[in-house]
Amino acid sequence: MKLHCLILSVCLVMFTQAQEANRSKLAPLPPMGWMTWNLYGERIDEKLIRSIADAMDSTGMIAAGYKYLIIDDGWQGGRDKKNNIIADPVKFPSGIKALADYVHAKGLKLGIYSDAASLTCAGYTASLHFEEQDARTFASWGIDYLKYDYCNAPEDSGTAKARYTKMAQALSASGRDIVFGICEWGGRKPWFWAANAGGSVWRTTGDVRDKWKKEQGKDGEGIMDIYKVNVSLHAYAGTGHWNDPDMLVVGLYGAKGPSSDLGGIGCSDIEYQSQMSLWSMMAAPLIATNDIMAMNEATKKILLNPEVIAINQDPAGNQGQLIKSDTSFDLILKPLQNGDMALAILNKSGILQSYSFAGGTMGLPSGFTVRDCWKQRIVGKKDKWTGSIQPHETKLFRLIKKQQ
Repeated sequence: MKLHCLILSVCLVMFTQAQEANRSKLAPLPPMGWMTWNLYGERIDEKLIRSIADAMDSTGMIAAGYKYLIIDDGWQGGRDKKNNIIADPVKFPSGIKALADYVHAKGLKLGIYSDAASLTCAGYTASLHFEEQDARTFASWGIDYLKYDYCNAPEDSGTAKARYTKMAQALSASGRDIVFGICEWGGRKPWFWAANAGGSVWRTTGDVRDKWKKEQGKDGEGIMDIYKVNVSLHAYAGTGHWNDPDMLVVGLYGAKGPSSDLGGIGCSDIEYQSQMSLWSMMAAPLIATNDIMAMNEATKKILLNPEVIAINQDPAGNQGQLIKSDTSFDLILKPLQNGDMALAILNKSGILQSYSFAGGTMGLPSGFTVRDCWKQRIVGKKDKWTGSIQPHETKLFRLIKKQQ
């Protein structure tokens, strides 16, 4: 009997390890896509999702690498007589399976949302105690990504680990590859445990609002507040497991919706460009939330810049590391697979500033050509750069190594 129990235990461990190894392959690069919440909140339906899929195609977002279309909270319609979770029949009369088929035909993957409690953040049906059943349902619909929130759940880390592990195991057993986004907002330090729990990405912070930074004495985290937390966590990101500093607010311009809560009055294009630069340097998921059916040219240039996206999607999987920080500037350095380096210089101040750098200093390599990823041209050929950086601007350079 003891030998039988030992064999079962060994088999269980091996099966769990195999599941974890398989899950780590589901997001080899930071996921890119678009999510409903920041702009639309609960005001979603199948017509909107189809229109967004069309727009992601026509605007070039799919071609640029934005592969996930993620439906956030508010799609649920309760459970049927067999306790299968169902979509709201008014919002999604054709069902999620038909919607997934439409999205897949566009070359996109479909994401959906649930919560590790009985009710979601917005008060809809969630997945606690129905993990296996819901995972099978999601798989049968053709779901490719699950954002799993943590509203209405206990605050301790032990419960969070157990609930997220249970859903990850259910997804692994569902018969479909489904990327798992752990969303407990960083309070239980998921960078220490989320990968082992089966997560592909994990939120490291609270919800980002459409603003540059939090005002003193007020709630609502802006781009800078989120960045300050996530930039220090470079040691925990890598191929198949990513720190997630929440969605991009690029192009929202203070639009009414959840992102406008708590002082989310909008940002300038320079500030939006900084978010794209910083998120790309941090190997963060690039999940847009703007109105892509009415994008202006400035937003398109930010979201679709191929050189910036290439830094985010670099196969080496490195999250950039903060190498210098003072009252005015932050410098982040990111090694790239081909031996080049990416360098971001953030002007945190509210005034125009001059800056210069040279090879062989501050941990920078020597013998490189400087390419400005936003201007998409060479701006320095002799191992150095000098120039001006606007308030709240992030310069993003590719330091191209000298060919041997």
